Amino acid sequence: MSNQPPSESPDVVPFPKPGPRPEGARPRVLAIANQKGGVGKTTTAINLGTALAAIGEHVLVVDLDPQGNASTGLGIDRKSRRTSTYDVLTGKASMRAAVLPTAVPQLNIAPSTMDLSGLELEIGQTRDRAFRLRSALGELNKGTRTYDFTYVLVDCPPSLNLLTVNAMAAADSILVPLQCEFFALEGLSQLLKTVEQVKNTLNPTLSIHGIVLTMYDSRNNLANQVVADVRQFMGRKVYDTVIPRNVRISEAPSYGKPVLVYDLKCVGSEAYLRLATEIIQREKELKAG
Repeated sequence: MSNQPPSESPDVVPFPKPGPRPEGARPRVLAIANQKGGVGKTTTAINLGTALAAIGEHVLVVDLDPQGNASTGLGIDRKSRRTSTYDVLTGKASMRAAVLPTAVPQLNIAPSTMDLSGLELEIGQTRDRAFRLRSALGELNKGTRTYDFTYVLVDCPPSLNLLTVNAMAAADSILVPLQCEFFALEGLSQLLKTVEQVKNTLNPTLSIHGIVLTMYDSRNNLANQVVADVRQFMGRKVYDTVIPRNVRISEAPSYGKPVLVYDLKCVGSEAYLRLATEIIQREKELKAG
């Protein structure tokens, strides 16, 4: 594999400015969650965030995975993570203090560190343990600031632990990446039960925004069967957009870039732009409804 990104890749994507919003308006919070690993949560957070920024939104990615892959994938080296989501959730810093710019205009990140892996031991006995992220995000757009976020995407760890519960308690909706593989529906059922429990106990307005099918290979009969089964089981909750298996999507994180910056013209970039447009359309429908 070449050590250089494709020569046709733009250094930046031309991004329009978002329209005016009320002072201190609350951003929409989408938790990207699935307890299974390797389904494309972080890839979706990075590239959906970039795609939303490309169509005019101002986006914050909150990295809640101790592995910190979303932070690395957006070009934030570990030495730069002086204030992290661990500091935010333990009350040592505000979310605004953790926010770092990325190379993508209108896309910022609150990075994570391995310290997050011990969070449950530190705050597990506190009364507000499930609401730390909600409280931190509540202050995000208030006061003097250089940004006005319209969307917050929370990249959750591959488990249903206190970090994921914090994300669900803070979120307006859950976005579920689902790999086109044999055990997809089995894992989805478990996640839906957790969402229902959080809705009943912590966040009564929580909903499933949608399910995005990832790593789809049209040549694979099993993948086609999984797509059909998930659409039959979940109906309109499944986005029309399907994210294909694409080598450019896999390569981009090693350069610390979203695929839309690494190779704007590849099929993976086009798919994430379609997904962002579809999500915005669903948001309009939700507001209208």
